[in-house]
Amino acid sequence: MNLRIGSRGSQLALWQANHIAALLRTHGHSVQIEIIKTTGDKLQEVSFAQVGSKGMFTKEIEEALAEGRVDLAVHSLKDLPTELPAPFRLAATPKRVDPRDVLVSVKYHSLHALPKGAVVGTSSQRRRAQLLALRPDIKAVEFRGNVDTRLRKLEEGQVDAILLAAAGLDRLEKAEWVRERFEPHHFCPAAGQGSLGIETRKEDHDTLSAIAFLDDAATCYAVTAERAALAALGGGCQVPIGIHCRVAPQSESGEWQEIFGVVADPATGKAIRAHHEVRRAEMGPLALGQLIANKLMKAGAKELLASTAEPAPGASA
Repeated sequence: MNLRIGSRGSQLALWQANHIAALLRTHGHSVQIEIIKTTGDKLQEVSFAQVGSKGMFTKEIEEALAEGRVDLAVHSLKDLPTELPAPFRLAATPKRVDPRDVLVSVKYHSLHALPKGAVVGTSSQRRRAQLLALRPDIKAVEFRGNVDTRLRKLEEGQVDAILLAAAGLDRLEKAEWVRERFEPHHFCPAAGQGSLGIETRKEDHDTLSAIAFLDDAATCYAVTAERAALAALGGGCQVPIGIHCRVAPQSESGEWQEIFGVVADPATGKAIRAHHEVRRAEMGPLALGQLIANKLMKAGAKELLASTAEPAPGASA
């Protein structure tokens, strides 16, 4: 089958698209990649808080999908809204890689080693909020651009450190300055972080059949729970919510799942946290996601989210 992949043009997005293309070719398919520039790519110098973030990395790709110019889209799953427009579906979630956030620095070996008043770059409200919770003395600044741009700014000394997803740096083999990989119970990743999401037209049965082998059951369970929790909390990719589901470390057979959740205020560092463990056979991912969302809400997340609501597109930061 001939398959056309829609992808953003960044180095990381193209790595991801080419990775999926290579897997598809091993199953006998011919594959082309179409580069599509999204709103998020066009607004590199504008903060997410100023423009809103919902669909900013997916809208134009979905338009190409709807028009039949491409057959599937490869996304970083954390960029994909929890509710997809009616014609589309999340068709596959390949095996996840390291989902953690990392501290990247030329000079300093850990978050603890950063001096008082250090400047840390991040474009994520979730990372900003959790950073402030751990180190209220540190100044977080808006830091956008592709991976190479951010690393260059770091090397130039514009900041003392940056916070990024481990997955992107590992995939691009640019982890030289990764100093610390944060464990989810201390610094909770975004829902879906480390996973790819393959989006297709809902009724395109030929493509759905062709890519079915890409779906990893363990990853699917985890990210479905995470996205269910995020949806229940009303969050998008820039609301300060972290959700992470994984096999519990003490569960050698994978029988037990654990899920972490955090809602944090990027202005004050105040954080509401929750954790739950369950036998995988006893609870589906949607119910698990709803459960952790309810725990967070009961602990005070509703009020915190109301106070940190994302500005409407066009609003000033």
